Amino acid sequence: MFRYIVRRLLQMVLTFFGATFMLFALVFANQKDPIQALVGERPVSESQRIALTERYHLDEGFFMQYWYYMKGLFTGDFGTSMTGRKNWDMMADAWPVTLRLALIAIVIAATFSVTMGVYSALKRGGVFDNVSLFITLVLLAMPIVVIAPLFQLIFGIELGWFPPTATRDATVWQLLLPAIVLACIVIAPEMRVTRTSVVENLRADYVRTARAKGLTRTRVIWVHVLRNSLIPVVTLIGVDLGGLMAGAIVTEHVFNIPGVGFNLARAIKTEDGPLVVGFVSILVILFLFINLLVDLLYAALDPRIRYE
Repeated sequence: MFRYIVRRLLQMVLTFFGATFMLFALVFANQKDPIQALVGERPVSESQRIALTERYHLDEGFFMQYWYYMKGLFTGDFGTSMTGRKNWDMMADAWPVTLRLALIAIVIAATFSVTMGVYSALKRGGVFDNVSLFITLVLLAMPIVVIAPLFQLIFGIELGWFPPTATRDATVWQLLLPAIVLACIVIAPEMRVTRTSVVENLRADYVRTARAKGLTRTRVIWVHVLRNSLIPVVTLIGVDLGGLMAGAIVTEHVFNIPGVGFNLARAIKTEDGPLVVGFVSILVILFLFINLLVDLLYAALDPRIRYE
């Protein structure tokens, strides 16, 4: 297990450097006028050019700029936004609301998809299974840019069931509708994977052995079948966290939630490169550690799994 963790950490380090290098290159490399690229279409005075050149080391080569950027990350300096505000201060304000939104969305998606996936597998070929298949196909066909404003219009404005917008100190009730929107983009694949995994395990030899020993159907399904069936589902949930973060850009912008996605959308619109790079770097780190945690959960779900 220790060797596996070390190996995974080394892979995470390589992935982190590769992802941040590509991100930094896409934002800052090959710019005819890097200063104008930083500020967008706004006019730049000579004094501002001198200050920006010194702040971002634009008089040095691209690799040296990347070195200074990585040096800042490892020393806790995530850069400064074009508005003059420290990126870390903006992250400290944005991350709490985004984490609450993501956690609510994960709980909704996991609860609904696992429960409905298991029931669909037990009733495979029936009315419920066919209806759930149709619903998942509809959800897969609808992108987040359609679901978010549609749900806000119907359930937030027309019917008034949920608050149409939320604030930084939003309650669970205010975040419920945007969380449902986020959950919709991952419920369909998680539900289908759960159904497929449960159907396969119901045909396994150990299930027939458990039934032959006289175990009840409920115990066989919820103790033996479900535990083994959750392994691919947990993997998918870990991957889906990246999708939730990407979907949060649209969802928080639509529902006016001042979180990570809202700040990223604003930074992209205003061409605030330092802010984009700072926020996405944290997302990369978070995504890598979540996937490491998912790998370690395998052994807890299935004791037969051992990493050499």
